[in-house]
Amino acid sequence: MPTRPEPPETNYYYHVFNRGITNQDTFLNDRDYQRAITTMPYYFQVSPKIRFSYFQRLSKEDRLRAASSSSPPVIKLAAYCLMPNHFHLLLKQVVDNGISNFVRLFTNSYTRYFNTKHRRNGPLFQGRFKAVLIESEEQLIHVSRYIHLNPYSSGVVSSKQAVLSYPYSSIGEYLNPSKSSICEQSEVLSYFSPKNDYKSFVLSNADYQRELQFIKHLTLDLN
Repeated sequence: MPTRPEPPETNYYYHVFNRGITNQDTFLNDRDYQRAITTMPYYFQVSPKIRFSYFQRLSKEDRLRAASSSSPPVIKLAAYCLMPNHFHLLLKQVVDNGISNFVRLFTNSYTRYFNTKHRRNGPLFQGRFKAVLIESEEQLIHVSRYIHLNPYSSGVVSSKQAVLSYPYSSIGEYLNPSKSSICEQSEVLSYFSPKNDYKSFVLSNADYQRELQFIKHLTLDLN
């Protein structure tokens, strides 16, 4: 699917992704992953009302409560997956320029943390993020599955069952929704009854997606 060169449109979902500059790793340990996951809800609003140093000390549920009581959100996060050298986000733009502002603030904040923590300088992610418009309800649920299967299709975990417990994606929020979820899963899950059907839906495509990923890398190696 081609990415759109123009800015994302309001009230539409997009598959947003970016990777480390020169494909370098952007998450080196659990602390890095957790920092990124903590940072995301802080920038659901462009102008948070509390300092991030205080925000990051709150419990996950209190962070969501603080975010919802702040200024209106600019995006809605439907799904995410953080990988060693890239990330995937499924975002709905709520206000004009919401996705661009959110991704800019999130990646800039995380880059400052990463550079300080790991004693490096300069950009961490490649140029401008990519954003693919979600054009149908069917595409929405398939992209959520693609995002949640990424650890398996990319070989970060060795079994498709391990995807269900991968700690740096929103799959746990989909299988066990709670008040402390940072994602809004309701639109995707509304197509599955009972909710457990979503787990079967994800796993049913695991091997096929991994095979496609292998073929893609093999093709790149041959060119």
